[in-house]
Amino acid sequence: MNSPALAPRTAAALNGKVRVLIVDDSVVIRHLLREALGSDPGIEVVGAEANGVAALAQIPVLKPDLVTLDIEMPQMDGLETLRRIRKDFPRLRTLMFSTLTTRGAAATFEALSLGADDYVAKAANGGELDKSLANLRAELLPKIRQFFALPGQAQAKPEPSRTPAQRPGPRLRPQVLAIGVSTGGPNALATLIPMLPASFPLPVVVVQHMPPTFTRLLAERLDAAGPLAVREAEDQMEVAPGRVIIARGDHHLRLRKAERRVVCVLDQGPPENSCRPAADVLFRSAAEVYSGGVLSLVLTGMGYDGRKGVEAVKAAGGYSIVQDRATSVVWGMPSAVAEAGLADRVLPLPEIAPELVRLAQG
Repeated sequence: MNSPALAPRTAAALNGKVRVLIVDDSVVIRHLLREALGSDPGIEVVGAEANGVAALAQIPVLKPDLVTLDIEMPQMDGLETLRRIRKDFPRLRTLMFSTLTTRGAAATFEALSLGADDYVAKAANGGELDKSLANLRAELLPKIRQFFALPGQAQAKPEPSRTPAQRPGPRLRPQVLAIGVSTGGPNALATLIPMLPASFPLPVVVVQHMPPTFTRLLAERLDAAGPLAVREAEDQMEVAPGRVIIARGDHHLRLRKAERRVVCVLDQGPPENSCRPAADVLFRSAAEVYSGGVLSLVLTGMGYDGRKGVEAVKAAGGYSIVQDRATSVVWGMPSAVAEAGLADRVLPLPEIAPELVRLAQG
């Protein structure tokens, strides 16, 4: 599931507002989206279409910065529309709307592989409109804002120079690789994980911000893509070399010693950083179990989940790598670690796997 283009697209909102085109065959969803987006003064809905054919005709006229795109539509579905957008309007941001089903998850992964920037999981039909509207505002507005510089919005500081970030290697031989990732994560992981050889000596544990059905499908896809076995986390699953464990959606993943083994412990404790699973939870538990033997990696993602966890990793004597701005879809999570002075290396995505192999081999 490799991304068509490694470097993220950039876009600048015109006149201080993000111009959004809504594409969905449901009249109710189009209305809800108008209401949700209209509540943000930094966003302007410039049009709403019922299918991909009409949307493609309107894009040159309306000149949107971003398109919200339903997957299942008549005449031309969301995936085919996305293919046309990536070909004819390659700089246009796209957000997919997906159902929380296996079929919806599979289509979403296909969309991400075709170049969609992110997705929003929509509730099943029949829910309360007020609740659906509130959920849309809470999930959709931050996802749109993450791609644009808007007035009154805090901006990430410039990326630190790579020279001072190139610190000496870990003091101790790493014993585990812990990864935190969010927006852009499926494609980043699809690039990174298959590059790790079958002989990679560390267990790998991953927090990707996704719902339950999506994390299972992500594990299955990564398992088929490379030499390492990739599994969705189960309670008491052993953490062992040769295995990549993906945190289960809506469950925190903690590591715990059990006699001579290290196992996964799943729970549905309160979200941290509005996330469950949260990278902070995983990183803290890894530092408790492995002390200075943790190799932490923070990849592309919105927000700052992972920063406090990396603090714990560093305090225990571990080592930290973050993905650089140029190859991140959103330089939020990595920048939070880098700006706090916690990153030992800041690397482009293609250089991370070789560095992990080098560090893992001591």
